Amino acid sequence: MASPAGDGNLYPIAILIDELKNEDVAVRLNSIKRVTTIARALGEERTRKELIPFLNDCGDDEDEVLLAMAEELGDFVQYVGGPAHGHEVLVPLETLATVEETVVRDRAVESLCKVVAELPEASVTDYFSPLIKRLSAGEWFTARVSACGLFAAAYAKAKVQVKSELRSTFEQLCHDETPMVRRAAAQNMGKFVESVETAYASSDLFPLFNRLVADDQDSVRLLAVEACGPFARQLSEDDIMQMLLPVVKRVAQDKSWRVRYNVADQLCQLVKALPVEVTRVELVPLFVSLLNDSEAEVRVAASGKVSQFSKKLESATIGKHIIPCMKELAQDSSQYVRASLASVVMEIAPLLGKQGTIEHLVPTFLTLLKDIYPEVRLNVISKLDQVNQVIGIDLLAQSLLPAIEELSEDKHWRVRLAIIQHIPLLAGQLGADFFQDKLGTQCLKWLEDQVASIREAATTTLMKIAQEFGPDWARDNLVPRVLDMVQSRHYLYRMTILTAIAQLAVVVSADVVHSTMLPAVIDCAKDRVPNVKFSVARQLERLVQESVIDRAAVTSVVKPCLQELCEDSDVDVRFFAGQALVAVEATLAG
Repeated sequence: MASPAGDGNLYPIAILIDELKNEDVAVRLNSIKRVTTIARALGEERTRKELIPFLNDCGDDEDEVLLAMAEELGDFVQYVGGPAHGHEVLVPLETLATVEETVVRDRAVESLCKVVAELPEASVTDYFSPLIKRLSAGEWFTARVSACGLFAAAYAKAKVQVKSELRSTFEQLCHDETPMVRRAAAQNMGKFVESVETAYASSDLFPLFNRLVADDQDSVRLLAVEACGPFARQLSEDDIMQMLLPVVKRVAQDKSWRVRYNVADQLCQLVKALPVEVTRVELVPLFVSLLNDSEAEVRVAASGKVSQFSKKLESATIGKHIIPCMKELAQDSSQYVRASLASVVMEIAPLLGKQGTIEHLVPTFLTLLKDIYPEVRLNVISKLDQVNQVIGIDLLAQSLLPAIEELSEDKHWRVRLAIIQHIPLLAGQLGADFFQDKLGTQCLKWLEDQVASIREAATTTLMKIAQEFGPDWARDNLVPRVLDMVQSRHYLYRMTILTAIAQLAVVVSADVVHSTMLPAVIDCAKDRVPNVKFSVARQLERLVQESVIDRAAVTSVVKPCLQELCEDSDVDVRFFAGQALVAVEATLAG
């Protein structure tokens, strides 16, 4: 296509203009996503003088186009001449930060923060700080909301005088009459706190935080609470005790459950900043109150933080205050509370030690393992190894093995799958004899499970167990029992057995493979079901490629079998057999 008359370099911008005027949103969206390509074609100077002003005039387009533009401009500094000219990109982003659509504004704020990270200090003073002031003074609340997200990024690169102005401007937004603005200020308080100097965090920002956590809008209070952690990291221990702790005590009793919900996470961050004695006296009662809260959502949040909160506590304190709550939560009326507790309860074992775990936690484990909801049982099972490290396999077997055996036949397949995935770990800790006596039969049963994922996981588990106990043990205890199942009643099970044989063949000796396992696989090539026959082809290919079968057997046994399958009446069997034959011949040639 010929370029327009005149300067050929005008062509890229002409294309962009035409496409952005197109009525089809998809065309405009695609054009915006190619704006970096156009910028490279135009060059840095023309991008600053022509493309940036043009993009700034496109602020009334569809939201998805504006969203794409906001995203692209975040990486645009390099196209306008680098950091020295990076302030040029601020112009269209400032416009996007004032639009009505929240997603667009949020993306524009993210891009503004990326741009300011590349700007020199002088540009922050001359361009970015005035941008924040303009947005903060915007007539419509959307601009002021966007401004709240820019302070932390600007503060790190601002001069002393500008920093003072930024703190003053942020204070105005915290006092804004519009709840949405105060909510945005509360949401960004934590980031701003971490960017300012400790002295100003205490003198300037904490009073604002104290005001926001007492706001009449619970949506403001719950977001403000999230700044507790950043304040705990910034303030001195004395300031935490005298200023922050009273606020935390107050919000822990807030009338809104949504606010109390957020307090649980903040308490864990306070624990890191305070001595153990202060935590025991001041924070433990607050945490216990959240564990016993009247709202299930709050109990969910608190119970999920039990192990994190308890990490710095002495075992005696955990046993006296936390364990009684856990015993009650294990029988809570809400399944979500029980599931939340189950996901972390095992992590308490190292904190309590062997005797404390046996005395306090094992009964709670057993209660949760018998829960009627599969998610609860699943969460407990996934952390079994943490208990074993504390109490040892003998006690674990005595207390939990009956429950594990019951769960191995659970009606929910995800629970059975979780058990299967932990069997190799348990096997190694139980020992060969104990495993064979207690869990060996169940592992073989899983090869004939109705769920394909269970059967597949069972084959992998058997291989890991064989590796754990060695080839001789596998030869005597696993291989014969697996081979006995090769004539299973259902073709899907027979396919699984073939996979299991191929998995075990990698572990046992070559003599066992050639004398018993390979003949069993070859016999299955005569199966009446095509799926089993092409499974034979695939497993033979696998065994040859993994060098499990020697060249003589490949030539005399494997190739004739595959050649026969290549003549099968079923098209799928012929396909897989042909594929396997090519692979086998390539292996022999190599």
